[in-house]
Amino acid sequence: MNKFSNYNFSGKKALIRVDFNVPLDADFNITDDTRITATIPTIKKILADGGSAILMSHLGRPKDGPADKFSLKHIVKHLSGLLSTDVIFAKDSVGDEAVQKAQALQPGQVLLLENLRFYKEEEVGDKAFAEKLSKLGDVYVNDAFGTAHRAHASTAVIAEYFAPEAKLFGLVMEGEVMSAEKVLHDSEKPFTAIIGGAKVSDKILIIENLLERASDIIIGGGMAYTFFEAMGGKIGSSLCEKDRLDTAKELLAKAEAKGVCIHLPTDSIIADKFAADATISSALSNTIPDGWMGLDIGAMACDMFTKVILASKTILWNGPMGVFEMEKFQHGTKAVAKAIAEATEGGAFSLVGGGDSVAAVNQFGYADKVSYVSTGGGALLEYFEGKSLPGIAAIK
Repeated sequence: MNKFSNYNFSGKKALIRVDFNVPLDADFNITDDTRITATIPTIKKILADGGSAILMSHLGRPKDGPADKFSLKHIVKHLSGLLSTDVIFAKDSVGDEAVQKAQALQPGQVLLLENLRFYKEEEVGDKAFAEKLSKLGDVYVNDAFGTAHRAHASTAVIAEYFAPEAKLFGLVMEGEVMSAEKVLHDSEKPFTAIIGGAKVSDKILIIENLLERASDIIIGGGMAYTFFEAMGGKIGSSLCEKDRLDTAKELLAKAEAKGVCIHLPTDSIIADKFAADATISSALSNTIPDGWMGLDIGAMACDMFTKVILASKTILWNGPMGVFEMEKFQHGTKAVAKAIAEATEGGAFSLVGGGDSVAAVNQFGYADKVSYVSTGGGALLEYFEGKSLPGIAAIK
């Protein structure tokens, strides 16, 4: 595998798959540019070498071809500012305008192609479409970890049209793959996985795969109450997947057989309704009164989880501990973020991934205090489920 930093892009047109699928407000202002800023060092290295950059990405989920609200033209001004150079825009991805602008591109220049998903061929992994894209550049760089789990034309199929030495990961992809592999295959023990979120069904495969590797698994968020119900507890009107009670029991039994400690929140912050202005109280997580629901982990759970995290050498965090978007229910997620930052400062390796966890470390100011913050939600999840990701396999 070519190392990006060792590659000389002088005189080369680098065709870069980036992930510019960023949120826009009603006036098309970018509300979170994390994914764009993550890939700036990759683009700048290519330009500094004396190469040019042709950027391709998707934005949103356009259903019926081109639509103004999904146009990447809304990204151009912001991107130009971040790169300190005028970004050229092509109103299509593989048509005449894209071809002409790519051919005319000079060293040091940047061209952004229109939304790839305006073409149905992108998502079905159409070979002819991938080949047309490939002809725009001399070297292919995949820097879009967030789409690495998709076998789309621009993320996997396109790599077939480049020689082995002319396809490589960008800096984002290199960092993502190295961090994920360090946690999965080279983790120093104790290794603690912190799994949160609403549903057990979303996280079954990741928990099963981690049972082979982790020494401790902390479970929080709405999914914890399915486990309490499975163990015969009373959870009031808390979130519960009734059809997953047997699954929860099986996971607990497997963990016990493998000597993996599963930590569930002893207590919960409970509310009389799912709302920011709800009346709140606290209760043991297995004795929540009728008409009340658990929306965050309680003080005892925070203390217990903190102790486990601080004793860890490797930490993976995927999913919040409660409804942290509401101020009354953010204490647990904040406590976990703080503990991970402290453990990292003490020498642990910490990887935070999944949209909500990333949003939480950013919101609470801990993003620069953990080892690595992943840009890929679904991709990271599938990687930790043990699946092969097409975007990685195509280059490896």
